[in-house]
Amino acid sequence: MKKVLIANRGEIAVRIIRACRDYGLRSVAAYADADADAMFVRQADEAYALDGVNPKDSYLDIDKIIRIARRTGADAVHPGYGFLSERAEFAEAVIEAGLVWIGPDPHVIAALGDKLKAREIARQVGAPLVAGSEGAIDNAAEALAFARRFGLPIAIKAAHGGGGRGLKIARALEEVEESFHSARREALAAFGRGECYVEQFLDRPRHIEAQILADRHGHVLVVGTRDCSLQRRNQKLVEEAPAPFLTPDQRGLIHKAASDICAAVGYVGAGTVEFLLSASGVISFLEVNTRLQVEHPVTEETTGLDLVVEQFRIAEGLPISRTQMPEPNGHAIEFRINVEDPARGFLPFSGDISTFVAPAGPGIRLDSGVAQGSSVPSMFDSLIAKLVVWGPDRKTALARARRALAEFEIGGVPTVLPFHRAVVDHPDFTGEAFCVHTRWIETDFSEHLEAQLRPAAPDHQSMISVSVEIDGKRSSLRLSESLLGLFGRAGSQPAAAADMADMAGMANKDETALYSPVPGNLTHWTHADGDQVEEGAVLAVLDAMKMETTIVAPHAGTLKIIAKPGSLQKAGAVIAHILPSHNAATSLPSPQGQPEASQ
Repeated sequence: MKKVLIANRGEIAVRIIRACRDYGLRSVAAYADADADAMFVRQADEAYALDGVNPKDSYLDIDKIIRIARRTGADAVHPGYGFLSERAEFAEAVIEAGLVWIGPDPHVIAALGDKLKAREIARQVGAPLVAGSEGAIDNAAEALAFARRFGLPIAIKAAHGGGGRGLKIARALEEVEESFHSARREALAAFGRGECYVEQFLDRPRHIEAQILADRHGHVLVVGTRDCSLQRRNQKLVEEAPAPFLTPDQRGLIHKAASDICAAVGYVGAGTVEFLLSASGVISFLEVNTRLQVEHPVTEETTGLDLVVEQFRIAEGLPISRTQMPEPNGHAIEFRINVEDPARGFLPFSGDISTFVAPAGPGIRLDSGVAQGSSVPSMFDSLIAKLVVWGPDRKTALARARRALAEFEIGGVPTVLPFHRAVVDHPDFTGEAFCVHTRWIETDFSEHLEAQLRPAAPDHQSMISVSVEIDGKRSSLRLSESLLGLFGRAGSQPAAAADMADMAGMANKDETALYSPVPGNLTHWTHADGDQVEEGAVLAVLDAMKMETTIVAPHAGTLKIIAKPGSLQKAGAVIAHILPSHNAATSLPSPQGQPEASQ
């Protein structure tokens, strides 16, 4: 390999670019419009536009990515994580184009990406498993029947999901139907397939995972374990390695099950086998992620391995650099830095970063995709950086984490830093009795956190391609609409109203308006235009930064829908009106000064 196209963005693209330099490879970035000035674009040896605004037209467009790889002479593709990283059809397209795929073989991705097949493989090798449906379920009634037979809570999961998308937990029978439909919606939006299955959910479990490296020389190595129990909405916030507070028997069972599952399918590359561990000590296989994990740095810090470089070696047909399980060296903790406000239920935001002062000192590593002045777009994941802290033991790592988090300063956008600062002082996390579980944030965490100021949404200009000829060579020049004086064209985005207090003020001017609380894609309405709705009823669902956000009726009345399903919305956009029932036929008030719904 000589040149690697990185089919991803943000901090993981920066991480892969750095590994390319360390390994002597050139890097190619492919970027969406909103990422034109992103750090990874500037750091790559070459960068090419994907000519798209949303994920579907950029990082999920296989044909565009392959064309850029061919155009640049890249001979390999690294998918990072998320987007197309676990799509077998993408791996096949890369290989069919004559390029090196830096990941497992397509048939392995397909087998393990299908959660039902993965469960069957785990059962065949004797891995621990809780009860689950025999196959995909067709409707909510089947999920309800399973819940009545095996008891609550139950997990409804997308058969082709991952990363917390398409996973819903039902803890009461009346929650099962909506959980089933919500899991299907998320699965369709994120993976293009809506099949779901159901299994018993271990209540208050820890989330434990094993990092795997496997090559084409027969080596399948469990590099180490991680604990990823601190989650919100089934998506991780804090991870550490090695997983603390495991007995030798538990660690041995996890290692053996992970190795056996990967060996059974002929796994090649880096991957992660995930498990749940109940408070009573029951272990159950969860899934296999056939890619690099967000939390891979904690394993690197405790093993001395560069997992991305190991991926390069394996892709070139070389053996992994170690063939024996390394003993963990010290302890590492990773804190995901997301643009979310924990005081508002971890609501995601977009905006411009006005201040970015990173911590430093012994044991501190920062994997960041942003810097001061960077813009955080609304259409992608809210993760902007990862703070990784190492110490010779967990106690020292926690002490260094307190110091690093106190030093870390980010302005212009709300972040999860206040939550992290509270966690490293919480006895449930720091004490000798480890009390954290996957729903700890929702059920046990009660620290008061101050709400942060909301930013104005960044004004991402649409990009226009103009053909020019320079020294007889025809090239494509991309300029923002503002430079071309095209502000009035569809696609330019006025700054959105941001603070909820400001939105409350707008509601005072127009009490009938229903606003989008965050920027995102309006996936669907739960009621039809003209329906009578009750106060508190869920009216619409937004897909914002990998999470579903529901919009509820602030008062009863007649629903008059403005925004269409599938439209992109800005924070503060008026998407509907709720008129007094006796006034439903009257003309709608004009949302003065509000951004129009994007169609």
